[in-house]
Amino acid sequence: MANELDEMTGPVNKEGRDINVIEKQIAPKVGPGSTVFQVILWVLGIIPGLIFLFVKINAGNYLSKLQQRIQHDASQIDNYLEQRVVILQNCAKLLDKAIDLDKSTFTDIAKFRSNNDLNSAAQGVENITKAVNVALENYPNLKAHDQIADAMQQNSYLQKEITAAREVYNDSVAQWNQAIFEWPAKMIVAAKRGYTTRIPFSVSAETKQQARGTFF
Repeated sequence: MANELDEMTGPVNKEGRDINVIEKQIAPKVGPGSTVFQVILWVLGIIPGLIFLFVKINAGNYLSKLQQRIQHDASQIDNYLEQRVVILQNCAKLLDKAIDLDKSTFTDIAKFRSNNDLNSAAQGVENITKAVNVALENYPNLKAHDQIADAMQQNSYLQKEITAAREVYNDSVAQWNQAIFEWPAKMIVAAKRGYTTRIPFSVSAETKQQARGTFF
């Protein structure tokens, strides 16, 4: 019997294939079979029925805790984004003292400090970073300024922390998305409560296009 997947003979997509995060929430649905299953447990005796009842209670508690953890993970990203905006705000003020920095930069900073959308807020912070970097490229002597250099170093560190926090968030989202489809207990509870899958972090099409560019 031949290998189902043969990396030597293909077929191969020579054009390659890009991937995207699908912006769709899927709700777990249980059919009559789940109801019959639970009825059978009670028919078999009160003990099997009670055992499964406690199993469902534990499943509900697990999903509630996991939901709170996802909120915590999302909040961590917000915290790092907030810190990064403060750093960029301070850096922009330092630059403004030395050069005529685009005033819209300060407006953008204020706007994204109050933004509740993680994706758009993150993209906004990236745009602000570009504005600061462009200023530093036009005035390379400012890079030697100790406070500016320190601010940019902190900005770089916080970007790594944001990336790590997104990984943690995505792991928790993946755990949630798998858990709500674990039949019988978790899936039955999730369907009854109206839970849906959660969408992991994704980047904008603009960022993806820039990642394909030449940097060196």
